[in-house]
Amino acid sequence: MPDRAPQPVDRQLPTDEARDLISLARDIAQREIAPRAAEEEDAGHFPREIFTLLSRSGLLGLPYDSEYGGGDQPYEVYLQVLEELAAARLTVGLGVSVHSLSCHALANYGTKQQQVEHLPAMLGGGLLGAYCLSEPSSGSDAASLRTKAVRDGDEWVIDGTKAWITHGGIADFYTVMARTGEDGPRGISAFLVPGDAAGLSGAAPEKKMGMKGSPTAQVHFDGVRVPDERRIGEEGQGFAIALSALDSGRLGIAACAIGLAQAALDEALAYATGRQQFGRPISDFQGLRFMLADMATQIEAGRALYLAAARLRDAGRPFAKQAAMAKLHCTDTAMKATIDAVQVLGGYGYTADFPVERYMREAKVLQIVEGTNQIQRMVIARHLAGPEAHRVG
Repeated sequence: MPDRAPQPVDRQLPTDEARDLISLARDIAQREIAPRAAEEEDAGHFPREIFTLLSRSGLLGLPYDSEYGGGDQPYEVYLQVLEELAAARLTVGLGVSVHSLSCHALANYGTKQQQVEHLPAMLGGGLLGAYCLSEPSSGSDAASLRTKAVRDGDEWVIDGTKAWITHGGIADFYTVMARTGEDGPRGISAFLVPGDAAGLSGAAPEKKMGMKGSPTAQVHFDGVRVPDERRIGEEGQGFAIALSALDSGRLGIAACAIGLAQAALDEALAYATGRQQFGRPISDFQGLRFMLADMATQIEAGRALYLAAARLRDAGRPFAKQAAMAKLHCTDTAMKATIDAVQVLGGYGYTADFPVERYMREAKVLQIVEGTNQIQRMVIARHLAGPEAHRVG
């Protein structure tokens, strides 16, 4: 079969600088990330050296202020860079999205002194972050979290366990939501906890269906002492900070999903145009042509949806509903596109000789992380029809 190279996505970008950033991301993706992706995922290897390279290249803090080491880029540009990275390897794209999510609280709610002291290393100094909201008993019901932070003079003492933490056990810093007051969302505060804090430890990584190179682990806090200067925002503001971060984070997941779906389409198209059956390429058969057309249409629709939401965010307008819609549509599209890519390749698609079986396994988690797609539907419906009449809590 001929080697049909995927065509670059035709992007509408606002500036020449943005086009240069996309070119840089594509170059790193094709040269440094994609060639090792299958082998390293199979071995469960986390490519920390890639994140160091991305940091040095200015790609790890794109949507944040250049005053603190960020890239001063609008979200519509950052997300398209993220899509390029995720298309090469989801572990990298999702890792960059989670890192950006971890920086959100300090960048948007921290004091000037906190930002000056910590953000440069977080955004461009090679550090890697993790975001700690979920717990073993509080996933979708995040407001019921039990990890506690108790004040002791000028310090807080944190005890509890966080679960499903991307980069858990290897992160250099953790943005942690902990209970400092009453039950419910008003009793939660946010903290910036260094990864080497005494009493902080990561459990063994979870054994997952896909994304085996991305460590997902419980993080234990056993009397971890954090000075009050590392509390982000006001006491009791943590849950609002967490939700604000998740609105942006959902757009990151949407972009990663479209990157993965695009990779699946590229692989399916290359196979279908090269595979001969009954004396002609299988891409000549209408059944497969229609599958490819549907995949491409849903991917383009998803890209337009996440970019529309990003442009609302960049304009300072409300975008929570559109972020939920983008996360819902794009991750469902990734699941469907990867399943269809396996079908296009037939028996070969079910083997590890081709990447589409890995893409299919990886796509599933995108429908779950940062708010399941059932939660996204609830968020969208509340924007449309108001809160449920018998809402609990």
